[in-house]
Amino acid sequence: MSEASAPLPHSLPRPPEELGRLEHAWAFPRGFRVVTEINNNLIGPLFIATALMFLLLAGLLGVLIRLQLAFPGLTLVNADTYNQVFTTHGVVMMFLFAVPVVEAVGIALLPAMLGAREMPTPRLGAYAYWIYLIGGSAFFASLFFGAAPDGGWFMYPPLTGKAASPGINTDMYLLGIGFIEISAIAGAIELITGILRCRAPGMTLGRMPIFAWAMLVFAGMVIFAFPAVIVASTLLEMERAFDWPFFIPERGGDPMLWQHLFWFFGHPEVYIIFLPAAGMVSMIVPAMARAPLVGHSLVVLALVGTAFLSFGLWVHHMYATGIPGLSLAFFASAGFAVSVPSGLQVFAWIATFASGKRVRIATPTLFVLGFLFIFTLGGLTGVMVSVTPFDWQAHDTYFIVAHLHYVLIGGMVFPILAALYYWAPCIGTPLSERLGKWVFWLTFLGTNVTFFPMHISGFLGMPRRIYTYPAGMGLEIWNLVSTIGALMVLAGGVVLFVDLARNFRVQAGGDNAWDAGTMEWLPNYNYGPRSLPAVDGRYPLWRKPNLAAEVEAGAHYLPGTLTGLREGLVVSPAEGIPQYVAVLPGPGWAHIVAAIGTAGFFLVLTVEWLVPAAAFAALAVAAFLYWLWTGTDLGPIGEGRGDIGGGLVLPTYVTGPMAVSWWAMVGLMLVLGTCYACFVGSYLFLWLVNGDRMWPPAGLGSPLPGWGGLAFVLYALAAGTMLAASGALRRHGALPPWAMPLALVLLVAGYAADLAALLGSGLQPTQHAHSAITYAILAWHGAIVAVALLMAAYTQARSWAGMIDGTRRLTFDNTMLFWLYTAGQGAVGLVLLHGFPRLL
Repeated sequence: MSEASAPLPHSLPRPPEELGRLEHAWAFPRGFRVVTEINNNLIGPLFIATALMFLLLAGLLGVLIRLQLAFPGLTLVNADTYNQVFTTHGVVMMFLFAVPVVEAVGIALLPAMLGAREMPTPRLGAYAYWIYLIGGSAFFASLFFGAAPDGGWFMYPPLTGKAASPGINTDMYLLGIGFIEISAIAGAIELITGILRCRAPGMTLGRMPIFAWAMLVFAGMVIFAFPAVIVASTLLEMERAFDWPFFIPERGGDPMLWQHLFWFFGHPEVYIIFLPAAGMVSMIVPAMARAPLVGHSLVVLALVGTAFLSFGLWVHHMYATGIPGLSLAFFASAGFAVSVPSGLQVFAWIATFASGKRVRIATPTLFVLGFLFIFTLGGLTGVMVSVTPFDWQAHDTYFIVAHLHYVLIGGMVFPILAALYYWAPCIGTPLSERLGKWVFWLTFLGTNVTFFPMHISGFLGMPRRIYTYPAGMGLEIWNLVSTIGALMVLAGGVVLFVDLARNFRVQAGGDNAWDAGTMEWLPNYNYGPRSLPAVDGRYPLWRKPNLAAEVEAGAHYLPGTLTGLREGLVVSPAEGIPQYVAVLPGPGWAHIVAAIGTAGFFLVLTVEWLVPAAAFAALAVAAFLYWLWTGTDLGPIGEGRGDIGGGLVLPTYVTGPMAVSWWAMVGLMLVLGTCYACFVGSYLFLWLVNGDRMWPPAGLGSPLPGWGGLAFVLYALAAGTMLAASGALRRHGALPPWAMPLALVLLVAGYAADLAALLGSGLQPTQHAHSAITYAILAWHGAIVAVALLMAAYTQARSWAGMIDGTRRLTFDNTMLFWLYTAGQGAVGLVLLHGFPRLL
């Protein structure tokens, strides 16, 4: 992460007519059609506003919980309603606020912070927003119809199985928030490709702002953590809908499988929302201290180290489940170890404050200081519950409730509020300092008054998730104080929203209100900065005080538009060397229609309306195909090169690993591969808990090896056919007419043989957990095969339309990449389902 390497050259100021072409290309639609805009300067603030709306709604549910518990024996709500309220409170906070709001801040700020025009896949980010808004609003509305989930945000079987929860409440969780997982993953893929490929020239990884590093780590964690909860939700919904016994012990299942999958997601989730918040603090502290961040490289390593260690902490939540002592010792050690990189960041912030000549005590500074106090207390109690004997005593008491909220509110909400007041002048108008201080003190004092007494009530034995309690247990005073604190926090929230309503307006231009050194404070318009500046340090605005004026004059790179369309500069991942100019899509309806179709499919499926669900699915697929047809392979071929300034002449079209869509496809395959790994892990877990070496158990059949061997050969031939087609396309400039149809037939035949091997064995998925997980793995692979077939048909259609040749082959290359993954996944499944039982 060296600061070395000379700054890149830049061009002279450009004539004003270039600015006119640039403004025309990036102009927002007028009137109601503004909703079709996909620019991050609109989608980002909308995303943040929607997340804050869900924060307010979840906060109101939290206040209702505290009012119910203010005195013994209250019946403001009954037990069933209370279960829905506290479950919805947790689900909304974790899924509809915490993760979306940090993605929203990233989408709003990262392009400008990285010196870029836009994220490389803006329609994907806009799709993530609209599916979040539509689906999230419908999910919250289920509370008013008695259909909200009622099993806690962790949804443990058997309480959420069909026998104990026959209504649709659990299905609303399992299917109704599926779109949130899709939204989070779509946003993560966009962030990874944007951070690695769309930066200012000369911005090496070592010069990248800490917030960009935090969001890169965040997005990577989403890709590897969210698949676990997707698989867990899929298995539980299959059990509820089809009676496949993954979690029913009497038929070979185990409820612990859910806990392992869920907490493999759930504990990293804490750091998924903490690390971006820490990245925000690492941007705010230097600006307020007017000094570079102390230990920049060490803070980056701390972010990566925290992410790595967090995946070894999921059993932190399962100490009371009978885990062997050696395993508990390992996970307890991981719990202690993760405090080291977190502590390193805290010391770096304190040292940065100490290194500044004069710290500005403004509202963002107060929220940062409040974060340090509250999060440190939450971290200390986290170390306490990492100690196994203590955890056995405190588990499922209000001590854990207190710890959780100190970590989440201190580690996430306070940094978000600091960021809101800090970056408001960057994307709009400043917020009130006077009202901001009222927000801080009401929130800070209210948080401590609410949650600190819960440590004591937890020590006194008050269990979690109860809707009332009897008098005479010594709990009355602590619950009443907590309720008063919750009302204080609510008052702070009211002042915040009053401040936003009175003072904040989204507007172009921006104002460097804090004299910060990073590039999001350059004058910013619909199209980002006027030109894309060369970067030679971590704080460009401090190194070059005249940089803003140079950028406004168009004195750097890409000050206009080469093609007359929206464009972005794509650089090498590590060194930030310009590679090509990517032509970006503009406004449209396809992503909104796709979001309506996706959210509608999941929500309608919860009430088992199969025909409307199929209609919504078809709508989503049609919208996606139109989206791709009008957005893939943008850019002129012709000469396909242009002068972007400073003597740099770059292509406007590339394919293969240089293209950002190739990187997005790799991100998708990582998600799918992690999902498949979770299915494989579930298969092996069920084998272990069934307690004997016979797998499948006696009396059950095994997949037929002959059909399995044929499927393996057909998968290999399908992959080979696609590779042969790639070579022919490269040599002859045209896709052979036999290639895609033959590859399609071979893949379908391979899956058919794979399925025949299972059906011919006599296995029934309702018999036993072995047969259920075997069918589940094959069903998941079938879904991936269906997507591959759709991609192949789409690619063939583009070939027939003359839109694929030796140069314009990006669609084919991405399809081939997914095709090879699909064939490889099929081969892995055959080895697992056919080979593993025969090796025992």
